[in-house]
Amino acid sequence: MSESGKRVGEDSMVMALEREFDIQDLRNHPVETVNILRDLLLRGAKAMPDPKRADFYELEHDSTVYYIHVSPLTGKILLLATWPREGNRSNAA
Repeated sequence: MSESGKRVGEDSMVMALEREFDIQDLRNHPVETVNILRDLLLRGAKAMPDPKRADFYELEHDSTVYYIHVSPLTGKILLLATWPREGNRSNAA
């Protein structure tokens, strides 16, 4: 998988994937949620690296945060959780 990332701030970057990739939804989110995430990754989305876990990111879009893992070995994207952007993490799906 070819991945490009540009730093947009000290703690964030824009993540854009340059070719097809596999998204595995581990929590049975609606198909629309997975499709939005796919579109974000193709267009480029603001991503915040998780400071405690390598290769884990939060992507923000409108009112939703997507928590993903990008496997450095396979290139697969694991959709782990979503939550309201302005809500708290206890509402994670």
